[in-house]
Amino acid sequence: MKRLARSTLQTAVNLVFFAAIGTAILSSTFFLTHDKIVKSEEAEKLKLITQIVPPELFDNNIIQDTVTIEDDPLLGNNSKTLAYRARLQGNAAAVVLEAIAPDGYSGKISLILAVRANGELAGVRVVSHKETPGLGDYIELPKSPWIKVFDGKSREVYKDTDWKVKKDGGQFDYVAGATITPRAVVKAVNKALQYFAANRDKLFALNELKKPM
Repeated sequence: MKRLARSTLQTAVNLVFFAAIGTAILSSTFFLTHDKIVKSEEAEKLKLITQIVPPELFDNNIIQDTVTIEDDPLLGNNSKTLAYRARLQGNAAAVVLEAIAPDGYSGKISLILAVRANGELAGVRVVSHKETPGLGDYIELPKSPWIKVFDGKSREVYKDTDWKVKKDGGQFDYVAGATITPRAVVKAVNKALQYFAANRDKLFALNELKKPM
């Protein structure tokens, strides 16, 4: 009986030991890869920024000129994000915002968009998504030029009823059989423009400027 109890105890100790080792390995792997993942994501964002903010729009260091944005339902973000500001000769030129379309066909669609100071879109790009390959992934620029449909659009010209895919009575094209994805993106972009309109002065406020390190 004692031998059985001792054997059971030893087995339990072994299980706890290996569980602790496994947890330690997973934790160390997370900490070792987390910074690399974050840096990779930031590099991708910066690459996209260069696509949607024309160089003639700014002469400041757009990467250092940032403002922190709290979570807001109009942006769909549930944590703080950074907005990058473009200035030309000290004047507000454009701001780059991050937004989330929560209702894609396969989940959230992360977007980055540049809005000129006058409220006009300079460009929109998809940062990440889980849409169906070969169907809903045409929102990616490498797969299709569809995302460029937002270039030059604004809420001054397009009213709320226009910010829908044509199937829903709006002004935006879509690919037949893949309506949910563009519908989500169009709605998210419209909401982001609403956020910009309501927070323009705050987004460009000089007292929010970050000093170079």
